[in-house]
Amino acid sequence: MTSRSPARLLAPLALVVTTVALIAILSGGGGGAPESEVDAPPAATSTPAGSGGKSRNRRSSSRRTYTVRPGDTPSAIADREDVSLEALLEANPDVDPNALTPGQKLKLP
Repeated sequence: MTSRSPARLLAPLALVVTTVALIAILSGGGGGAPESEVDAPPAATSTPAGSGGKSRNRRSSSRRTYTVRPGDTPSAIADREDVSLEALLEANPDVDPNALTPGQKLKLP
């Protein structure tokens, strides 16, 4: 009797390992934010720091933005920032509302 080569067992095993790794990468989304950014407090800016509600006659610095957090949806952002969903989408025509990513900046109307 001839003995079988170990390569006959390693080839299917390598195929299984590669498939599992590919599924893990695709389902994980890859390219997520580092942990330090995920655990950071929510970042939403509305007025410049130190303005204390005083005159808003500064140049374009009074423009409000919102930084998308994990799990945010356009309607939830609109509710949280007290703006209409239509106005939020109109202020961000280049943003796909179905594909928001954490860290993305949105203009608030």
